Amino acid sequence: MNHGFGFGELGFLLNGLLWTILLSAIAFIGGGVFGLLVALGRTAENALLRRIMIGYIAVFQGTPLLMQLFVVYYGLGLIGIQVPAWAAVAIGFTLNASAFLGDIWRGAIQALPRGQTEAASALGLHYTSRMKDIILPQAFRIAQPATVGYLVQLIKGTSLAAIVGFIELARAGQIVSNSTFEPILVFGVVGAIYFFLCWPLSLYSARLEAKFAAASR
Repeated sequence: MNHGFGFGELGFLLNGLLWTILLSAIAFIGGGVFGLLVALGRTAENALLRRIMIGYIAVFQGTPLLMQLFVVYYGLGLIGIQVPAWAAVAIGFTLNASAFLGDIWRGAIQALPRGQTEAASALGLHYTSRMKDIILPQAFRIAQPATVGYLVQLIKGTSLAAIVGFIELARAGQIVSNSTFEPILVFGVVGAIYFFLCWPLSLYSARLEAKFAAASR
């Protein structure tokens, strides 16, 4: 016999929220690390490396995230590599995030005046020092609003992890809804949790964008 929505069900939703936050953090950090490599490759002088990064970005931006998660989870299984659901979605989201963050940061790097790179080269700075001390600090500042905005989309996108049985917030809501037969209440709570998780980040992104626009005038 079903029973109504109570503290036990709320606790189950909050446990799903914890997995949503954890998955978002893993994907954002992992995607940031690999995204930096993608951005550097995308702006490299080597034409072959640039083409490889262009193709990498095109694949992950041009195909549905749902399909990417499906391919990672079931594709690895087909070649004999069995991974738990959380690992599969972590890999899938990290690869997807690296393509989007890499493209965001590539745009920020290319938005800097070319004269800065030329001046650094004229001073004899090698590539690592040029990027670490001059280019990347400025590029990351430019990219902050878009990066935070992407994090909001990433958090909401974790709901797709249910395709492989991963129980995050949205999937937890579906399970609770099926057991209580109170979908309006349950998904109202789920929606409110998503809102209070993402809304501050959206405000922060808008504030950063306004701050950058004011500074560039």
